Amino acid sequence: MLLERLARILQNEAHAAGLKPTQWEALRYLARANRFSRSPSALTAYLGTTKGTVSQTLMALERKGLVVKAPDTAHRRHLHIDLTPEGERLLLQDPIAAVTRSAEQLPEQQRRHLAESLSALLTDTLRQRQGRPFGVCRTCRFFQTQHPDGGPHRCGLLGVALSADDSQRICQEQDPGP
Repeated sequence: MLLERLARILQNEAHAAGLKPTQWEALRYLARANRFSRSPSALTAYLGTTKGTVSQTLMALERKGLVVKAPDTAHRRHLHIDLTPEGERLLLQDPIAAVTRSAEQLPEQQRRHLAESLSALLTDTLRQRQGRPFGVCRTCRFFQTQHPDGGPHRCGLLGVALSADDSQRICQEQDPGP
């Protein structure tokens, strides 16, 4: 099967730069997640793994100087995780980048069809496993554009201002609606 072969190729490259596959996945997620979604619990849900695995992954990334953990300013008991400049630099060597570049070279109609097909496959897989979608903020039913109290946008669920950058990132609260 083609998907299995592609997955195997990616898995074989997943140990690049001395990282384990889960560590690469965590770095990728943290690079794309909005400020509300860079927490151990959100990472656990996104990866579909255990709290223990995520805890060990984050400790290893922190020891390597790739992430930094800090108490959330709004909720002191919660941790907020950010990439360090070294973590951001390492992502420039991401082994999945070659596949991404190959997909970007496809004709526009094929790219759109591939994106729609993969989205449908992911949605069905998550539904079967009762996983959360973690979509892009601007595609959420709670996203409010050009809201007068926003900056320039607003999250209607959390009641907070959103920057243009926030609107382009993955959110753990994303709900595409009906």
